[in-house]
Amino acid sequence: MLSARSLAGRMFLTGLLIVLLLVAAAVTAMVLQARSSTVSDARRVTRGVAEAFASGPGLAQALESSNPSAVLEPRAEAVRQATGVDSVVVFNTRYVQLTSPDPTFVGRPYQAPPFVTQEVVPKLLAGQTVTFTLSEPGFSSIATAVPIFDPAHRPLGVVVVNITVGRVNSLVDTHLPILIGGAAVGLVLAAAGTAYASRRLLRQTRGLGPTELSRMYEHHEAVLHAVREGVLIIGGDGRLTLANDEARRLLDLPAEAEGRSVASLGLDPATTELLTSADEVTDGIHRAGDRLLAVNKRPTAPYGGLPGSVVTLRDTTELHELTDRIEVAGQRRQLLYEAGMRIGRTLDMTRTCEELAEVAVGGFADTVTVDLVDAVTRGEEPPRTAALLRRTALRGRPGVGSPGSAAPVGASVTVTAGSPQERAVTSDEAVPDDHHGTLTVALRMRGGLLGLVQFRRAVTSAPFDADDLLLAKDLAARAAMSVDNARRFTREHGTAVALQRSLLPRSVPERTGLEVAHRYLPATAGVGGDWFDVIALPGFRTALVVGDVVGHGINAAVAMGRLRTAIRTFCALDLPPDEVLGRLDELVSQLDEESTDVSFTGSTCVYAVYDPVVGVCTVSRAGHPAPVVLTPDGRLDRPEVAVSPPLGVGGHPFETTEIPLAPGSQLLLFSDGLVESREQDGDQGLERLRAALEGRGGTSPEETCSAAIQAGPSPHPTDDIALLVARTTLLRPDQVATWDVPSDPAAVGPVRNACVKQLAEWGLEEISFNTELILSELITNAIRYGASPVRVRLLRDTALVCEVSDASSTAPHLRWAATTDEGGRGIFLVAKLAHRWGTRYTPTGKVIWSEQSLTESAPGDGPLFAFEEDW
Repeated sequence: MLSARSLAGRMFLTGLLIVLLLVAAAVTAMVLQARSSTVSDARRVTRGVAEAFASGPGLAQALESSNPSAVLEPRAEAVRQATGVDSVVVFNTRYVQLTSPDPTFVGRPYQAPPFVTQEVVPKLLAGQTVTFTLSEPGFSSIATAVPIFDPAHRPLGVVVVNITVGRVNSLVDTHLPILIGGAAVGLVLAAAGTAYASRRLLRQTRGLGPTELSRMYEHHEAVLHAVREGVLIIGGDGRLTLANDEARRLLDLPAEAEGRSVASLGLDPATTELLTSADEVTDGIHRAGDRLLAVNKRPTAPYGGLPGSVVTLRDTTELHELTDRIEVAGQRRQLLYEAGMRIGRTLDMTRTCEELAEVAVGGFADTVTVDLVDAVTRGEEPPRTAALLRRTALRGRPGVGSPGSAAPVGASVTVTAGSPQERAVTSDEAVPDDHHGTLTVALRMRGGLLGLVQFRRAVTSAPFDADDLLLAKDLAARAAMSVDNARRFTREHGTAVALQRSLLPRSVPERTGLEVAHRYLPATAGVGGDWFDVIALPGFRTALVVGDVVGHGINAAVAMGRLRTAIRTFCALDLPPDEVLGRLDELVSQLDEESTDVSFTGSTCVYAVYDPVVGVCTVSRAGHPAPVVLTPDGRLDRPEVAVSPPLGVGGHPFETTEIPLAPGSQLLLFSDGLVESREQDGDQGLERLRAALEGRGGTSPEETCSAAIQAGPSPHPTDDIALLVARTTLLRPDQVATWDVPSDPAAVGPVRNACVKQLAEWGLEEISFNTELILSELITNAIRYGASPVRVRLLRDTALVCEVSDASSTAPHLRWAATTDEGGRGIFLVAKLAHRWGTRYTPTGKVIWSEQSLTESAPGDGPLFAFEEDW
């Protein structure tokens, strides 16, 4: 460590030489002046000892160590004893005594007299050695104070040596050898301090010597200028302190840039502001000329450097271009993902085309038009090529896309020869038209042409490139599959709708006592099995039916048709509503056992019969929503109607409920699609219906139908909706005539005469004779074969109805009588004279009825009169 080759060894030799010279000078001075003057000798001695001690090697390091007294106290005491001075005291900058002949004073602050504070301390701070006389009561001494500074001229402390005036001469003569010995001890301590400093220097330099340090500096310079990252060091005054080769290249710095102000280097204002500002930057992106630089900037002062900042620059231009391409590719993948998720969510061709346009606008094009082949819009098979298309969707990005000049939705679009549309059809490729910034792609599926899609970009947008052509084809391929699915659904849906509408009544008959309106809305997701019917019954009664078959599609339409036919057949038997549903329930169970493709079980139905004579509606339902009544004063009532399980479940009898209806009431029968959906239950739907209809008691059934449909769950229902609205009236009392008939054949004549008289009052003399014959036969049969009581009722409106009721359940039958038979021709006579006739069973017996038209020629006007002559 003390080798003459090392830095520490050289420092030690230099310090040793200095100490030897100082000690020699001090000793010589004391010897020469001790003989002449005691005071002069004392001044010289104290000065020499103080300066020698202050300039000894390792003193500054000892003052900066963590425990300076441990190092300096032995040295000071040795010098004091060797030189014979009274004290060698070392003070730090806070006037704390680090050494003292009296150990109790070590570490205690010294209270300097005013003289010392005013005269001595300023000179010491100025770097001067001060020798002065210190006089205190009972004590006088010569003292020399020597300031101690570090290499940066920062004060570290003071060495003060004292000799009392009475001992100066004796000290010089007696302790000269001690002074020399103290100097030797100081040299030893200096050597120890130098060795300690050498060890710390080696530890801080990690054992590197001057050669290694020089080599490391050379490597540092090589690396600094060889790296592909620019490094700049800018001083606190805004001047460029250091710039490596890469920084010069990236910023195009002049050759003599170092040492100049950054503002004078000719950089652009943004770069100058970046380099000279006090803000820190972390991975910032900055454009310098045609380069994109990644910038990091940190201050140097917090890390031990001088005020300023260090800036690193990295060229990321190519990386950003690659990142942009990756970002564009990601956007295209996202666009295709959105196309797969959003296009074809419904089976509606128009909506599918709109979804394609909505997906492409903004992310790929500014304006998108979709044109479908006209035949395809109707669900027909796509042709190989077509010249006439129809605009189905048109979307433009607000503020950029300008679809105003394009053909509107619904307009015809003609494919002209040589046009981009024609080239797209023939080539099956995405055809660009640079003049208009347009891409045209054909929508094809299984070789058939579905239509064309055009993507347009505004002049301010980037033109289409080769990757855009591929993306356009992918979008068109995905959309074509969805459009074809929608086309096939449209065809099947249209077929099912056509079948269903053919099975539903095209119009409802005009009925006495009822004004009927109806609505049927097929589901958008597929035709369901909802149906309705209005059936004429004898006695001016009317059957109102609404049903719902499970499932959707053609099978549901077929099942609906079969049930509607069946219920009409049961109505012809003029059975009560509960018996009609009971027989229909048996039929459904039987059909389900026989059929494998069509499901009937679970179907619902409500069957209501309105009698305009008494103003009562008899209702029975099988798992179907109950009817509601809109009263004449505008209230919507929900009468309690007995409910039974859906058809085909079996095991439960059907019940009937009688609902009295005031004239002007509107009876609403509907399927569940009117009040139920995925978003709302039946109660919520009924509340919406109530809100829409209440207060509309005076409206017509047609208006009520429209209001009810508008209050439905959606303008595009997911389930079929069937609705019947019937406004009721009553037959006037003068249109009804009733007679009770005694169980006596002699009573037939008076009752018959009363009926003829009533017909005359009604102005029906033309059919009076035929009616008289019908009544005679029916009343006679009731008295002869029936049971009391017997009653006759005549009803007049659009027809004349004759009813004869009795308490027997035995019904007459039409048969052909032999020539020799005396009877059996009465019912045949009734069948020939009446427009129609039949039997209706009641809870108390039966009713035999006949109906004669008042608007057509009576059947008896023809051949029957020849028969009457024989009669």
